[in-house]
Amino acid sequence: MFIGICKLELLLPESLSLKDKRQVVRSIIERLKNRFNVSIAEVGHLEALKRTALGLALVSNETAYLEKMMGKVINFVDADARVQIIGLEKEIC
Repeated sequence: MFIGICKLELLLPESLSLKDKRQVVRSIIERLKNRFNVSIAEVGHLEALKRTALGLALVSNETAYLEKMMGKVINFVDADARVQIIGLEKEIC
């Protein structure tokens, strides 16, 4: 069994309030859960207006599958015009 973990640091340049930020973050989290069936949560910069950190985890019996799925998740988030990826850490154990 292999576990893939990824932490994405995101910039939300158009966020003017915590309410704006939470709306965007919740939207991204729900879309990722529904589309890729990943475990994901907001794990950092909870009170910052224009930054957030998302942590996600995947489990599989193949490392190639984990790499592929993490790549798809990263590309999906990167394609969202509301956020910019400013940091990325990923690991497969």
